[in-house]
Amino acid sequence: MDAKIEKQEYNITVYTENQVGLLSRIAIIFSRRKLNIESLNTSPSEVDSIHRFTIVIHETEEVVRKVARQLEKQVEVLKVYYNKNEEIVWQELALYKVPTDIIAEKASVERLLREHGARAVVIRKDYTVFETTGHREETDKLIDVLQPYGLIEFVRSARVAIIKNSDGFHSKLKQFENTLPGEQASENEYLNKRDKVFTM
Repeated sequence: MDAKIEKQEYNITVYTENQVGLLSRIAIIFSRRKLNIESLNTSPSEVDSIHRFTIVIHETEEVVRKVARQLEKQVEVLKVYYNKNEEIVWQELALYKVPTDIIAEKASVERLLREHGARAVVIRKDYTVFETTGHREETDKLIDVLQPYGLIEFVRSARVAIIKNSDGFHSKLKQFENTLPGEQASENEYLNKRDKVFTM
């Protein structure tokens, strides 16, 4: 099957100015296309006053290109990249709340937690909270491990990701400064082909 029509996980990185209401407008772009956002994280970036969205969707490359182009049309959006999982370094944080007496009584549980790289962040008489980071499959495995021991609560963060082949946004800002009015710069091969590729 053609990679362009096969659905897979894509990571969309959006560099933006920090403006009120931008998140809702970004969400509307996805909801109008009936696209489900698997994960959404927003944080400061390596450049002061520039924010970075990391959005994960499971779609075809063609759809992802169109969404990236539409995102770049937003006034406050400075640059959009999209990458497959193998092109990024990514992690998710997970927290697990379990009864403290079970941990104290059963050495096997403590051993299992260590094997999964979990560490205690809160220890109370009635419960203990552990945290671990990793890929989704890794954090899901620990859910299965802890269920028989009375897992009380579980939560996982949105994905955070670093693009492997990237010089960061500082270099992009320098490129913007050196670009003459009317010139366009684009890392993604199709983002500058306009209507030929991005016909709605």
